[in-house]
Amino acid sequence: MTIINHMSKKFTGNITGLQEGLHPENLALWYDIIIKESREMAPAWLVDKINVKQDPILSMKFNLDISKRAVRYFMMAVDNNLHKMPTSTKLYFLKVEETLSNEMDKSLV
Repeated sequence: MTIINHMSKKFTGNITGLQEGLHPENLALWYDIIIKESREMAPAWLVDKINVKQDPILSMKFNLDISKRAVRYFMMAVDNNLHKMPTSTKLYFLKVEETLSNEMDKSLV
């Protein structure tokens, strides 16, 4: 019975961790960290062109307002922080990077 209880607690903990990783507050915290690091890496003339705004009504929606020239700094900041993120948050930001890459590719065509 103890192994079943242990496995059940571990499974419950994993599910809770996945859910918490996608809470709007958690995503907002990681966006703050990433934006701050992006601005620190970017040249002074690009700092004000790296912004994110959380939608006040749809709290899971974030509007990333970033110059094409600043995207690489944002992606470097994401990559620098991926190992610290919960799994679901990591997957979220990997998708953000993929979307940014696709948009950058479209602009080159």
